[in-house]
Amino acid sequence: MLQDIRDNAQGTIAKVIIGLLIVSLSIWGMDAIIGGFSSEPEVATVNGQDITEREFTRMVQIQTQRQLAQMENPDPAAINEDQLRKDVLEGLINQTVLVQEATAQGLELTPEDIDAMILATPQFQVDGTFDRNRFEAIVRNMGLTVSDYRLLLARETATNQIAAGISMSAFVSERAVERLMALQNQTRDLRVFRLNADLVSDQVEVTDADIETYYNENESQFRTAEQVDAQYVVLSVTTLADPDSITQEQISQRYQEMLPDLAQEERQTAHILIEDPARAAADIPEIQERLANGEEFAVLAKEYSDDVATANQGGDLGYVGRGVFDENYEQAMFALEPGQVSEPVQSSFGTHLIKLLDVRKADAPELAEVEGQIRQTLAEEAAAQRYADLRTSLSDSAYSENNLESPAEEAGLEVQTQTNVTRDSAEAPLDHPGLLRQLFSEDVLSEGFNTELVEVAAGESVVARVGEYRPAAVRPLADVRDEIAQMLTRQRTNEALDEMAKSLVANLEAGQSLEQAGPEGAQWEEMKGLGRQSQELSIAARQRAFSLQQPEEGVAYGYAPSGEGVAVIALDNINAVSEELPAERLAAVREFLAQQQGQQEYVAFAEYLRNRADIERPGQ
Repeated sequence: MLQDIRDNAQGTIAKVIIGLLIVSLSIWGMDAIIGGFSSEPEVATVNGQDITEREFTRMVQIQTQRQLAQMENPDPAAINEDQLRKDVLEGLINQTVLVQEATAQGLELTPEDIDAMILATPQFQVDGTFDRNRFEAIVRNMGLTVSDYRLLLARETATNQIAAGISMSAFVSERAVERLMALQNQTRDLRVFRLNADLVSDQVEVTDADIETYYNENESQFRTAEQVDAQYVVLSVTTLADPDSITQEQISQRYQEMLPDLAQEERQTAHILIEDPARAAADIPEIQERLANGEEFAVLAKEYSDDVATANQGGDLGYVGRGVFDENYEQAMFALEPGQVSEPVQSSFGTHLIKLLDVRKADAPELAEVEGQIRQTLAEEAAAQRYADLRTSLSDSAYSENNLESPAEEAGLEVQTQTNVTRDSAEAPLDHPGLLRQLFSEDVLSEGFNTELVEVAAGESVVARVGEYRPAAVRPLADVRDEIAQMLTRQRTNEALDEMAKSLVANLEAGQSLEQAGPEGAQWEEMKGLGRQSQELSIAARQRAFSLQQPEEGVAYGYAPSGEGVAVIALDNINAVSEELPAERLAAVREFLAQQQGQQEYVAFAEYLRNRADIERPGQ
C-alpha cells in the first residue's frame, strides 16, 4: 500500500507518462508546447481555458489503444465507448484545473527540462543510452507529434509536482506512530467456545411448503440465461504448419539467402550533428579545419553537436548494421575506413560529420546449427500463406452455405460442438465477444445463417452457427428443490446459532459461568497472546476479539461467525508491547502514514479546485 501511494504521488514522471500513454517520441523538431491545440472547437472550457476537440479525440484514441493492449483478445467492440469518452473528458477537466494551479504556483518546465526528462527515460534507451531511432520508430507507430507529447509531459509533470508537494508536506506526530504500532502489535488473552450446527439441528426444520414458498417468491434466482449449442470450425496457422513437408533443398536455399544477415557487419560511428543549415554552412568548415589540425573528434562533438544525447560521449552512436540509420548516413558510414571522417552528409535531421570508430563482423553459424529454426520458419510461412488462402475461401463458403459441413469439408477441417453457450459465457474459442454477439444476433439465431469468419486470435479464425437454441426459462422446482432445502437449512441454522450465541453472551455478562449458561459439557478453549494475524480464529472472530474493550474489572464478551458455526469470545486481558521497536521500522511506518495522509490531502485539494472552477460544456 505504501508503495502504491509513493508511486501515485511521487513516481518518475516519464515512467508514468509512458505507462499511461505507451508513447515515445524524438525530442527535436516541431514547436514544444505552444500552439499545440489552439483555434479549434472546444469540448469544455475550464476557467476560460478551452479543452479542444482535437485534444479530446487524441486522448480518447490513446485510452482506447491502452484498453485494447490490456485485452487478451483485443476487440474494439468490447469497449464501452460512451463511458470511455465521459471518463476521458472528466480526466482532462481535472488535469486542466491542476495544471492551472501549478502555473499559478510557478511550477513550469523549460524546454530544456523536458529534454532532460526524455533523455533520462529508460523506455527511450538502448543498452542504457538514449536512442533516437527508437524514438522515431515508436512515434511513427503511435501517430503522435512531438508537440503533443511534450504538452502531455508538461501537464503530467505539473500535476505530479503538486501531488508530490502536498504529499511530502504531510506531517505525522511521533505519538501517532507509537500509537499505531502499539495497536498493531498488541496481543490478547482469550477464551473461546465454538457453537456448531449440531447444537441447533433439532430446532431447524424445512418443509415442502417452505421450499415452494421460497421458490415462488424468488423465481428470478432460478432463471437460466438463454443458451445455444453451437457448431463451429476453427482455422489455425498452428495446425496448418507442417515442418515435415519442408525439403532439404528449401532449407539450404533459405540458408544461403540468410547468410548476409547471419554474418552481418556492424560499424561503430561517432557523429557531429548540426541541425540548422545556416549554422552548418558556417561551422562545418571550421570543424573540418580543426580536425585537420589534429584536434580530437570527440572534443569537437561535445562542443558543436546538436545531438544532446551523444555529444557528451564524443558523438558515439555505438555498433549498428544496415537498415537502422538514415539512408545517406548509412551509405557514408559503410564507405569509410576505421579512423576516417566523412564529408558533410545530409539527413532528415541536419548535417553530419561521421567518423568510423570500429568494424566488427559476426561469423555465420553452420547450416546444422540453424536447420531446425529454418525448417520451422518455412513451415510457418507456408502455413501463413495457406491460412490466408483458406480464410478467404472458408469465409466465402460459410457465407453462401446454410451449414458448416460443406465449408469444413472444402477446407479439410472438422466441425466441432460446444454446448450451453450464453451471451456472456463460453469456452475458447467461442469466448471472443464479437463472435458471441454474432452467434446471438437475429440473423444467426433466428434465420439460421452462419456467423462471419471471426479472427479470435492472431492466426486463428472461427466461423460458427447455432445448433440448438434454448430460451431463458425458470428451472423447474423439482430441479432446484434440494438446492433450496440446503440453502434454507443453512440460513435457519445460522439464525438459530446467532440467537443461541446472543443468549449465551447475555447470561455470561449476567455472571453465569459457561458451565451454567452453555450446553452440557461446554468448555472454554484458551488462547494466550493471540495476535492480529493469528490463524487460530476466523477473520470475523479475530476482528471481533480485537474490537472488544476490556472493562476495568472482569471480562468482555462477544461473538462472531467462525467456520460453519459461531465463536463465543471471552476477552481476559490486553497485552501491550513494551519492547522498543527498531528505528528503521518506525521510520517506515512514519513514512507510510505521511504518504497516506498526503494522498488524502491531495485528493481533497484536487476536489476543492474542481468545485471552485468555472466549467462550461458546449450544449449543456
